[in-house]
Amino acid sequence: MSAKSCWLVKSEPSSYSWDDLVRDKRTRWDGVRNFEARNNLRAMKKGDLVLYYHSGEGKEIVGIAKVVTVGYPDPTAKDGDWTAVDLAPNKPLARPVSLTDLKKNKALGDLAVVRKPRISVSPVGAEELDTILALAQTKL
Repeated sequence: MSAKSCWLVKSEPSSYSWDDLVRDKRTRWDGVRNFEARNNLRAMKKGDLVLYYHSGEGKEIVGIAKVVTVGYPDPTAKDGDWTAVDLAPNKPLARPVSLTDLKKNKALGDLAVVRKPRISVSPVGAEELDTILALAQTKL
């Protein structure tokens, strides 16, 4: 993997699915009201990869997006210091990677989606990304 960072974002498919992102070609990732997740949004750089995870129904990573606009004030925030970024779809995974698959793989035991299931934006290490891509039978 290149020097770019990788992240995982979670969304209920009934609220905003991977297919919605593909249809829209770009979206503002806003509404995050958790300090750790907000700080992760702030750490994102243009071009970073973002694994798109369907939470709730599905519970699986389904696609790869990219950061196209770095952190800026979240326009949906009525109070507080919150951040949004813009994402665009990169490619779908050839095979979705379920939460069960992630939990079964020892190399992925430190992923926040496994350890801290409530956090909506989290970092993914280079080796973790490589493992997920292998499970998904997908190349960058």
